[in-house]
Amino acid sequence: MTDPIGDILLVDDRPDNLRLLLNILKDKGYKVRCVTTGAMALRVCLSHPPDLIFLDIQMPEMNGYQVCEQLKANPETAEIPVIFLSVIEETLEKVHAFNVGGVDYITKPFQVKEVVARVETQLQILRLQNKLKEQNIRLEQEIRERKAIEQQLLELNQEMKRSNHELEQFAYVVSHDLQAPLGTIASFAQLLQNRYPDKLDGKALQFIDRIITGSLRMQKLIDDLLQYSRVGRMAQVFETVNCDRVLFQVLANLETPINETQALITYDPLPAIVGNSMGLLQLFQNLISNALKYRHPRMSPRIDIRVSLQEDMWIFSIQDNGIGIETKHGERIFQIFQRLHSDKEYPGTGIGLAICKKIVELHGGKIWVESCSLQGSTFYFTIPAHKKQENPFIEEPTL
Repeated sequence: MTDPIGDILLVDDRPDNLRLLLNILKDKGYKVRCVTTGAMALRVCLSHPPDLIFLDIQMPEMNGYQVCEQLKANPETAEIPVIFLSVIEETLEKVHAFNVGGVDYITKPFQVKEVVARVETQLQILRLQNKLKEQNIRLEQEIRERKAIEQQLLELNQEMKRSNHELEQFAYVVSHDLQAPLGTIASFAQLLQNRYPDKLDGKALQFIDRIITGSLRMQKLIDDLLQYSRVGRMAQVFETVNCDRVLFQVLANLETPINETQALITYDPLPAIVGNSMGLLQLFQNLISNALKYRHPRMSPRIDIRVSLQEDMWIFSIQDNGIGIETKHGERIFQIFQRLHSDKEYPGTGIGLAICKKIVELHGGKIWVESCSLQGSTFYFTIPAHKKQENPFIEEPTL
């Protein structure tokens, strides 16, 4: 036995009308309840609201219009659809029925097919309305949840910014304060090494040499940490930067290792972009110095610097013919303190590429590498282009 597909309340003071409607609707599988007065209808609707009401207009004590007006005045019953039943066919009566809140009007004597069609129509409308309400409730819940998540993300983002700022400040202060005592340690160790070589045995001199080496390495690490902590403050000084001039300054800074390694460096004309000049200089210098450091043992370094414009992004590439990087390490090398070689093989602190990543992200871009072991590497990074700039390429400056 299937569950009823609609709960219908019949309100009529004439039992014969009730029996006729009851039989018609029950045959169609509806649940049907019957009452003979308006007062009984109001009580039933408050205790167990039906899905639909058939309401006779001409009843003693309280007519159908009065019953409907009270139903619509009560928020608990206002949404129940009411179909009026009447022997009156006058237009004014029908208009009044709709004015007090009725959804339909059937005149007596009624046809079975007409009654069934009107019921199915109203219940289908009711189902659609209920479905819409459920969807609206779910949508409102989703909106509330999304707003709560957005608020949490906003708070977490603000907390992260605050924590990052505090961490940068902490790293800067600690690194700055460590420089003086480390310099003192290295200086006094060098004094011992230089002034008393004849009073110290080989083992003592070896220990002193290790102290000096460790102190100098720690100073280099502290210097790199200071640079890393300063990157976050670069966003405060953004301006139009001539990348050609930045590159020429980098090549001047690296003149000694370039000459020592007999490196060949080629480059495209570079655009002017909006950014931080010191950050961009450090970015190019770190990437080019890495290409010189990790050169192939059996050939001179070749470094090609290229740039192209794709949609609203400048894509820079720095390609070398060095020892390359295994593909699995492509993401790891941009993490701070991550190194693929021992300090004896290639000295360094593992901070240089982390600084590059931070600088690129500060400018709104991304950085990545394409490389294979012993086949060279190509480092790519993007910087947003500003379309208002009519001539992004600047003529080579006179050095």
